[in-house]
Amino acid sequence: MATGRRRATIYDVAQAAGVSKSLVSLVLRGSPSVSAPRRAAVLAAIEELDYRPSHAATALAGGTSQTVGVVIDDYTNVWFVELLRGLQEGLASAGLRIAVSDRTLNAHVESDPLDGFLSTRVEALVLATEPTPAMRFPSQIPVIIAGNRATKVPGADIAASDDRLGARRAVEHLISLGHRNIGHIAGGGGSSHLRILGYRDAVESAGLAEHVVTLGELTTEHSGYLCAMELLRSSPETTAILAGNDSMAMGALAAARENGLCVPEDLSIVGYDNSPLADTQLLRLTTVDSRNHAVGLHVAEQVLSRLADPGRAPQVVSLEPALVERGTCASARET
Repeated sequence: MATGRRRATIYDVAQAAGVSKSLVSLVLRGSPSVSAPRRAAVLAAIEELDYRPSHAATALAGGTSQTVGVVIDDYTNVWFVELLRGLQEGLASAGLRIAVSDRTLNAHVESDPLDGFLSTRVEALVLATEPTPAMRFPSQIPVIIAGNRATKVPGADIAASDDRLGARRAVEHLISLGHRNIGHIAGGGGSSHLRILGYRDAVESAGLAEHVVTLGELTTEHSGYLCAMELLRSSPETTAILAGNDSMAMGALAAARENGLCVPEDLSIVGYDNSPLADTQLLRLTTVDSRNHAVGLHVAEQVLSRLADPGRAPQVVSLEPALVERGTCASARET
């Protein structure tokens, strides 16, 4: 193994093996056209020089990147952590890795957030965000949608949790605790829309009034704070809040404190996604587990299935969510 010197390049390998750079590329790509003696010489040089090929360079040379591109909404929204873990676990056995791009972070750099992935010839694209008009989807690359999205991508597979069912179960839990003034703070997008519908299903079934506050597309902690402040101002009788996700629930906790309310004695709060935030000792947030790890595993299965059979019909997988009870809900206070 080479030590104490610069990293070996493909040119070094070619020189050590006594072959051309193009032939080294053929060996790296597993081409059957290379003779056994030359292949052996190249592999010996690779081992001797401890050569590590650049996957981007290999892709640009016409090979495969062995990479799946994943586009997410926002690095500050941690709902996707378990999704990525499941996705990586599911792809590892096939020797595939993931590369992640933040759509909002890169919006000012390129008009099409997929350009970076397409230039490095990713094997497949996973959208864990809302598709936008700027996105161009090449027909030869599989596209998998992670989560429920308002905009459809023709021919794409989908793996998601049943957001409408999850929200309904969360509200039904609050109703079972005696709450009759239940508000919902929400953002935008397909998942948010379905969660609003689930909230409405439950309150209408119980004959309760609807109180939904949304102040734009964002589902951040700050937007949760603003929505909760508006909800508590306009509906001071509110005793429980279903938040659009765990980040918004954190904002609702801050709004409760600012309004002099104790959680859960005065105000019960339910989050959504069961992100790593929810299980911290500080928060102990009651939330809906949208089974993002399992969604990630299903996305990986769809990627591998699509690569093996590009012409198969698109698949839709919908997983059943579950309520996770922790410390932010209690019986409704007496009035």
